[in-house]
Amino acid sequence: MKKTGVLIATCLIAASAVFWGCRKPTDNTQTNPTDGFDKSAMLTNYADNVIAIRYLNMREKVAALKSASDSYAATPSSATQSALLSAYKDAYLQYEIIAPFQFGPAETALLDVYLNYSGGLDYSFTTAGELTGFSVDTATIESNISSGSYNLTTVSRSNLYAQGFGAIGYLAFSSDAISRMTGNTARAKYLGDLVSRMKDLVDGVINNWTAYRTTFVGNTQTNVGSPIGNIVNQLAYQLDMVKGPRIGWPFGKQSNGTVFATKCEGYYAGISKELAEMSIAALKDSYTGGGGLGIDDYLVSLKQDALNTDVLAQFDMTIAKVKAIPGSLSAAFTANPTEVDAAYKEIQKLLTLLKTDVASATAVQITFTDNDGD
Repeated sequence: MKKTGVLIATCLIAASAVFWGCRKPTDNTQTNPTDGFDKSAMLTNYADNVIAIRYLNMREKVAALKSASDSYAATPSSATQSALLSAYKDAYLQYEIIAPFQFGPAETALLDVYLNYSGGLDYSFTTAGELTGFSVDTATIESNISSGSYNLTTVSRSNLYAQGFGAIGYLAFSSDAISRMTGNTARAKYLGDLVSRMKDLVDGVINNWTAYRTTFVGNTQTNVGSPIGNIVNQLAYQLDMVKGPRIGWPFGKQSNGTVFATKCEGYYAGISKELAEMSIAALKDSYTGGGGLGIDDYLVSLKQDALNTDVLAQFDMTIAKVKAIPGSLSAAFTANPTEVDAAYKEIQKLLTLLKTDVASATAVQITFTDNDGD
């Protein structure tokens, strides 16, 4: 399950990467509730009708992103940039849809770390220039382009902030992106390498799910590392990401009100709000098993009907409040703080339901921590 921490140097990599950081001491002998619910059928639905389909859709979106990126790099113009923006947005939104399933092969590949690094949930957000949240390390990107020497597989803070969706957004959509790309073969190559690496990582996860499926469907326990445990943990973790790096932190919730708009997810493409909306909607979709057997049905079988009703209602309220934020999210932090704060408070309520009530009802132990203090 996901973990948090600050990744600064090699010795701290395991503590910072989202999946490889410190865990609380856990008891893997936790007992399942006696419920008579067909958990294997639920997991089969998740595997075949939810996770597999959403990853295959991700493969298609990344393939389209690569095609648009290649065209833009070869002939930078407002037309090719516009086409790339459309493909980029589609792929990024699809990423939010697969984000709740960052376990198994995705955990092994550190998919979210390489594609959409956020720095984790445990850090001190006090220095304006510090690489935190959904930052982009433009200095490292420019150095990599200039030198032509880089290894995108390296796990270090600067390297992770120099690739993935954030770096692609910088290269393609910053204010002078077209002029800087024109005639610059090294810049075009770097952009191509970033998208190709994204494609390879997604393809690898999909290929490895074939073998992992049997393990996933066959393990109906709820202890640490089990499929059900991972699903519930991801519901809470990904919502904590909305509360923290996606909205709360750049809004100033851990910096004494100082806004860091450029640390928004999808900042250069101006799609931060859409990404936040999709993230919450995707979590609701995961919670309900994509309309098939899901955690919602499991709760009902445990005679937790009222809790399930509360969770569904809070999902809807939270999505509505995020949608109600006017304009772009990065601008709304200062232009419409009341609306942003209203959405933030609903996110907090939903997080409590998932992280505390749903986890308790399903006998799942939450295995990540955060130190955001708000």
